[in-house]
Amino acid sequence: MAAISASLVKELRERTGLGMMECKKALTEADGDIETAIENLRKNSGLKAAKKADRTAAEGAVVTRVADDGSYAVMLEVNSETDFVARDDNFIAFADQVVARVFETKSDDVASLMEGGLEEAREQLVQKIGENISVRRAVVVDAPAGGVVGAYVHGSRIGVLTVLSGGNAEVAKDIAMHVAAINPSVSHPEDMPQAELDSEKAIILAQPDMAGKPAEIAEKMVQGRLKKYLAENSLTQQPFVKDPNQTVAEYVKAAGGEMVSFTRFEVGEGIEKEEVDFAQEVMEQARRS
Repeated sequence: MAAISASLVKELRERTGLGMMECKKALTEADGDIETAIENLRKNSGLKAAKKADRTAAEGAVVTRVADDGSYAVMLEVNSETDFVARDDNFIAFADQVVARVFETKSDDVASLMEGGLEEAREQLVQKIGENISVRRAVVVDAPAGGVVGAYVHGSRIGVLTVLSGGNAEVAKDIAMHVAAINPSVSHPEDMPQAELDSEKAIILAQPDMAGKPAEIAEKMVQGRLKKYLAENSLTQQPFVKDPNQTVAEYVKAAGGEMVSFTRFEVGEGIEKEEVDFAQEVMEQARRS
């Protein structure tokens, strides 16, 4: 059985808001697997969705560029090892240079984009700054005929592109701000992957208040909770962050538009970051010298 570290218990407490002993017990039963522990807690105690793990492996910046007529836009993530470097003027200038190439070529193939001059510029920047710099990903989105693309970047760490059919640039930007803040899973309820719905249904059925319910009643309860789950996680059904009295879909419709899709980048998401004990590192360097 895996040893349950204090840091693992701490992470589960932060993500669920539950007590230390309850978290330790859940981790022990899940053999140290935090995601399994969360799923079991949701099944056994009706725990609401836990916070996502904050395990970013890189610093850096997200940059965007939108065509003057709103017909298309591009977004790019460039990574560095530290947040300090991500704020450096040389790093920012390099990111702007790369996003300009993406905008010009309308290509999201990073490997091809970096061939030649941009790769040389990256290598020179690495030599100058002393940190590894990498261009991680790019995206190009087009608006449908008569539609518009909007963009919003929050603190250089979160970037969003939104696509509307109809509407205008201001509305598209407002929705991008909403997506940056709320982070919905999908644009429309019908976009939710079936695997996620199946997983959520299994969790609902395993909750204590479902025990002993007749199949017909249980199914009605499941469908009701799934509907709520979809409303909470689908952009168009969420209360608009600037006016919770209307949904995002209603806000866009009032401006003569319809929500098509969104793309959201967050610096370092999905990459595990190595934890460094700086005190220990300094001591080891002192010993070596």
